[in-house]
Amino acid sequence: MPRSYPPEFRRRVLDLVASGRKVAEVAQLLGVSDQTICNWRRRHLIDTGQIPGTTSSDQAELASARKRIAEPETELAIHRRAAELLGEATRPKGGTKPSA
Repeated sequence: MPRSYPPEFRRRVLDLVASGRKVAEVAQLLGVSDQTICNWRRRHLIDTGQIPGTTSSDQAELASARKRIAEPETELAIHRRAAELLGEATRPKGGTKPSA
């Protein structure tokens, strides 16, 4: 599982990079991978509208919506399966009588 860094730490790292220090230098100094810092920088640029992409707040809203949608879909699947099972277990009215 990826390690989570506090937002303030991320902000300070990005400030160091923005001040002209190299990503590799900051990464080695703070024990964070180069790729992690590049990801944070890209996320910051998207969130501030400097490059196109889905913002963090939009991603959080989408994740929340997907969870809300998944719940009724799961419930519907359960009800459909129960209806199938009950349909197999009961005879419809007016059906044929078993032969003797």
